[in-house]
Amino acid sequence: MDRASQQADTTIRIAGAGDIHCQDSRRAEAMRVFDELADPVDLVLLAGDLTAHGEPAEAAILADASQRIDAPVVAVLGNHDWHLARQREITAILTEAGVRVLERDSTTYTVNGAEVGIAGTKGFVGGFAPSHVSDFGEPALRRLYAETSEEVEALHRGLGAIATCPIRIVLLHYSPIAETLEGERPGIWPFLGTDRLAAPILEREPDLVLHGHAHSGSFEGRIGATPVYNVSVPVMGRDFWRIELSTSTVPVSPVH
Repeated sequence: MDRASQQADTTIRIAGAGDIHCQDSRRAEAMRVFDELADPVDLVLLAGDLTAHGEPAEAAILADASQRIDAPVVAVLGNHDWHLARQREITAILTEAGVRVLERDSTTYTVNGAEVGIAGTKGFVGGFAPSHVSDFGEPALRRLYAETSEEVEALHRGLGAIATCPIRIVLLHYSPIAETLEGERPGIWPFLGTDRLAAPILEREPDLVLHGHAHSGSFEGRIGATPVYNVSVPVMGRDFWRIELSTSTVPVSPVH
């Protein structure tokens, strides 16, 4: 079976954002943003750093705001959300509110009659060619390499799980390409992501990749035929980026 056999012509309206950094001083703003988002949108994707400091109370603000819309909300966590090692509490609060938090996982939704698959994970650091953290040296450094490897492997599994969906999306926090880091100081690029995350994307050819984290980066890049967007709010200069994907216009490629 290949994706060319999908006959439905369906358009879905997506709103994406990263680095929304919910906190008590911005509670009213969070409510306003979701009120304004309510129509028209079919799917909301949040690319990590949902909280300012990793406090569960900050996640509760997003939980309240997300319930103001009917569209599914799918999120990954970011480094801010892990900062206090309370990520399990944050995930539980958001899950209770109906937000689907992906962590080395995937999910599917039927939107306007079309199945949409989303593979999501935080991602991690490691650098970009020709300078990568390597699997050599002190155990601590090798553990960092191994953590990134687990993220890459999880993304590969997630894309495999949604391979037959007519629309397939990758949701990350860290960047899988250097192109969307342009504008950030090159010296910190290894801490903003790694192109090791690009390998499963290049192989599986999803229709869309969203990430955040690089507040001073660039908006748009590409991995092969797949567009990659840095939807960090500071980069976009707006609350959400909106895109429409259609089953009649997404790239047609074989299922790997």
